[in-house]
Amino acid sequence: MSPLQSENGSRSSSVGDASDRIRIVIADDHDLYRRGMQAVIGLEPDLEIVAEAGSGAEAVEKVFEFDPDVVLLDVRMPGNSGIEACTAIKEKAPRTKILILTASDDESDLFSAIKAGASGYLLKDLPTEQIADSVRLVHSGQSMIPPHMASQLIAEFSRLSNEPPKEAQSGPRLTDRELEVLALVARGKANKEIASQLFISENTVKNHVRNILEKLQLHSRVEAALYALRRNLIEPDA
Repeated sequence: MSPLQSENGSRSSSVGDASDRIRIVIADDHDLYRRGMQAVIGLEPDLEIVAEAGSGAEAVEKVFEFDPDVVLLDVRMPGNSGIEACTAIKEKAPRTKILILTASDDESDLFSAIKAGASGYLLKDLPTEQIADSVRLVHSGQSMIPPHMASQLIAEFSRLSNEPPKEAQSGPRLTDRELEVLALVARGKANKEIASQLFISENTVKNHVRNILEKLQLHSRVEAALYALRRNLIEPDA
């Protein structure tokens, strides 16, 4: 798994008390899978499952009720799909990070999830210890995409190049410095690398990334990277 670096910095996996735990809602229509995730996450002192859901609609309800830090969300569930649930969660609880955890490697599911505001997309065949690490990374602000699906995501987004760009529709324009930072974010550069290349501090980079996401009404660095590609700030194979 190859994350894009967080604008908020990394979180230590060693946590002192319950108030510092990453609170999780897991939504999956397979009871046995939820039980398995309970067992895996229960071994992690800094992670806590506060609620479970067996459908997309129930996932939305649980998020509103428990205000978790992270939602582990399957794509295909009865009733409202995971994508619909993702959209509803980001509209009503934008602070909550969404990590899609699914058996589907369908590129359309990946693209829809990212557009709906998911911060990561993991396949269920991932080793369980990596799922816990991915929860921490997403909580810290990083974005997770399986490397073998990244090129599919870029190709799919490129096909939408005729759609009017979001910046042109409304909202403030990015400054020249923000455009420089955005281009480097799109190339997967970490904040430290961006700071070194632009001769500014890491905190300044973090502030620029935060401002970029707010101005463009984006949820993650993945969406920012796709925006940069669409605006021809980088080449698809860069």
